[in-house]
Order: sequence, then structure tokens, then C-alpha cells
Amino acid sequence: MRVLVVTAVPVERDAVTRAFGGTPQLLGLPGAELHRSGAFDVLAGGAGPAAAAAAAAFALASSASASQPYGLVVSAGIGGGFAPAAPLGSLVVASDIVAADLGAETPDGFLPVTALGFGRDRFAPPPTLVREVAAATGAAPGPVLTVSTVTGTAARTAALLTAYPGALAEAMEGFGVAEAAERAGVPVLELRAVSNTVGPRDRAAWRIGDALAALTEAFGKTGPVLEGWNRHDH
Repeated sequence: MRVLVVTAVPVERDAVTRAFGGTPQLLGLPGAELHRSGAFDVLAGGAGPAAAAAAAAFALASSASASQPYGLVVSAGIGGGFAPAAPLGSLVVASDIVAADLGAETPDGFLPVTALGFGRDRFAPPPTLVREVAAATGAAPGPVLTVSTVTGTAARTAALLTAYPGALAEAMEGFGVAEAAERAGVPVLELRAVSNTVGPRDRAAWRIGDALAALTEAFGKTGPVLEGWNRHDH
């Protein structure tokens, strides 16, 4: 089974690709570059849900037209973890991929797009695959929030946890990748390594290098799980 992995930036793409060893084959796409390693195509699609959705959709359409369709799409990279559930350097696999700021502000608080009567605000990856990846990597399973603006205050952190109890992490691309995968009829997964704690912005406390190393290790362990997974067997 072919797997498309969508990251935000090249350093995340390269961290994932290192897990597979060897020299990846470089394949050009308009506005992007795929790194192919065996069954895995790894793409740096850009930051934010819109860029991620566009990049994933284009790659999915291109593979289908070339009669090499993907069987799974993975949103991967680093992200912020909600303390104490997701400490620095830990891994999180999404049980739910949630658009945490898609909706409307009202005098009574935030309303997700579903409460407005249109659209959707979450996708659920295949539960069996989430469990298998968690078992292989030690990742904590739980909701991962997609935001367009990285959280930088205690008040915003508290508001997110009130709206989405049990959320483990936030990132900027998962929901966009999930939207593209849904339209292509392909299952989606999100795997994140925690580089910083969600809360007041403190760049000095971020551990990006450690998180990228954890991401490489995670894909080294989960690669065989993803490659061998068959959606029709679950």
C-alpha cells in the first residue's frame, strides 16, 4: 500500500524521510517536491490548513491519475502539547482531528461550524490504526486540534481545553489534510511529536531538535505498521 505523508516544512519532511534510510527518490510536483522512500511519499505542503489541504489534494489527484493511488494519508510533524498530558519530546496520535477555530465568536462564546448548521469540525482516523500506531510508538492517543494561529496565552489555552476536553496537542495542518483525504475517499492519520508546551509563548523553552528526532524514531517504528495496514481488514 502506498502512503502519503504530508508535513508543513522541509525539516519535518526530512525528519520523516530519515526514518526510512537510504537516499529518497525526488519527484517534482508543481510548487512542491515529493521524497519517495519505498511505499512512502513525503511532502512538505506548507504551514496552515489551507496550504496543507491544497498540497494533499494535488498529490492525491496526481497519484490517482497515474494509477498509483494512495491507501492512507498521514499528517505528520511537530506541534504543541497540552501539559501535563503531552510533555516535550513525547508523541501524540490523533483519535480525532479537530478544527478548533473554525466557526463563529458570539457573546456567549465560540460556536464550532457544526453548531452553525453547516460543515464539520472533526474527522476520526480509523480506531484500529490509531491503536496500532500507539502500541508501536508509545504515542498517546487523543484529540489533536488544528489551529490557524498558534496558541500563545494562558487564557487561550484554558479556552481550548474548556471547548475540547482531553485535547492532547495542537498543530496547524491536520484538519486540512483530513479534508483532502475525505474528498479522495482515503483514510487519514495524524502523528505529532511535541516541541513546545501550549501556553504563553516562550521560544527559549521549545525543543524543536528533540521533537524532530522523536518524529524520525516514531516513523522508524510505525512505518511497517502503516505500510502493512489494510483498511478492509479492520
